[in-house]
Amino acid sequence: MGLLIRLAIAWAINLAALWVADAIWDGVRINGAAAFIIGSAVLGIANTVIKPLLALLTLPLILVTLGLFYLVINIAMVALAEWIAPNFSIDGFWTYVGATIVVWLLNWILHGAFGLREDSRFVRARARSTVFD
Repeated sequence: MGLLIRLAIAWAINLAALWVADAIWDGVRINGAAAFIIGSAVLGIANTVIKPLLALLTLPLILVTLGLFYLVINIAMVALAEWIAPNFSIDGFWTYVGATIVVWLLNWILHGAFGLREDSRFVRARARSTVFD
């Protein structure tokens, strides 16, 4: 699958995840197509560029908290998208946590369904080798 197609699918997945978070949580308000498009683009770029750097810099803290600090990093990525996108607001800490979990879960499920996860290629290759052995 080409890079542009992968990026377009990832962007659409983030958009769908934000739409679901907006539908589930009363404290998440995303008004207008521009807010969804810009928010999902910012979320995709932040997850691709900023999140790995933050995870590397805070690795000791992530290990000490048994991975809980990684949730804080994910919340920060959603907060960045909220800050940059117009007509996008999230009210309250627990709403941030819930929206972040919804976005993470949908990204995980849909990236696996479209074969965009790094480990999905390994799983498919392993399954093929098991079938033909």
